[in-house]
Amino acid sequence: MNVAIITGGNVAERGISLKSGATVFKHLDDAKYNKYLVELSGKEFIELDSGVVLDKNDFSLKIDHQKITFDLAFLMLHGHPAEDGCLQGYFEIIDLPYTGCDHFVSALTFNKQACKDFLRTFDIPMAKSILVHQGQEINFSGIEALGLPIFVKPNKNGSSYGITKVSSLEDLQEAIDRAFQFDEEVIIEQFLQGTEYSNGVVRKDGAIVVLPITEIISETEFFDYQAKYENKSQEITPANLSDSLKADCQALSYKLYDVLGCSGMSRFDYILVNGSFYFLEANTIPGMSEQSIIPQQAKAHGWSLSTFLDAIVDQAVNAPSNSEIS
Repeated sequence: MNVAIITGGNVAERGISLKSGATVFKHLDDAKYNKYLVELSGKEFIELDSGVVLDKNDFSLKIDHQKITFDLAFLMLHGHPAEDGCLQGYFEIIDLPYTGCDHFVSALTFNKQACKDFLRTFDIPMAKSILVHQGQEINFSGIEALGLPIFVKPNKNGSSYGITKVSSLEDLQEAIDRAFQFDEEVIIEQFLQGTEYSNGVVRKDGAIVVLPITEIISETEFFDYQAKYENKSQEITPANLSDSLKADCQALSYKLYDVLGCSGMSRFDYILVNGSFYFLEANTIPGMSEQSIIPQQAKAHGWSLSTFLDAIVDQAVNAPSNSEIS
């Protein structure tokens, strides 16, 4: 099977995508797959080993006069245009199977406020939040009603870029301006005091499998970029939770994966407040660098990363359509 591992990109998460792509390239079974690392750079897809630009008409590669086509696109590009569903639309048009959620689910989950609005009908515990559009007059009284401190973050962005914890209204405008550097929409969210957890989910052999939970103890003020990618946090997998709390968290992860219509692997982040897990956000292309949370959870479940990646590939190539839920 010829697999194109899509990485890189033109956004802030590019460096993380390259690390994730390298992990997938390393752990996909050499006996099963012909693997190609393909970087999105500008508007071109470039096969990194040869430096050859792919033909976007059919996503093919020509090396030494030989045309190579792909059986699967393994999406390891965080942020736009993969995590928001744009690349999935392209692959659907050219009829190339890809890993992970379809274009609609990807777009929905990448938009933090839209995802929260969708989930309200399913009684998912969440922090209160307000959406602010660039150029819109800001309702400071409504924001003040959320209480302090608050989080200000880009509505459609990943890897904790542009996030600020605001403890004084005097600092609010600066935090909003910073978030607008990454997105034209900003979400202002109620602060919840508690412990952060993260839980991965994957579908294997048609069944939804909820992985062990990770407890996150950040050395920084919150689980920001430094905590995630510069070893400024302690991540305990499996988390030290009572059986009842573990069951609550995993049941919520199962429910979110199901009602959102996820495919492949997804990761859900929570904060535990007074015995209840509050949903923070969904990650449909979660980090896969060697120190990322999902690899930790797969290993704690008793799987090698190769076994875990096989499950993702199998669902992508064997499902009648990428959006179908078995």
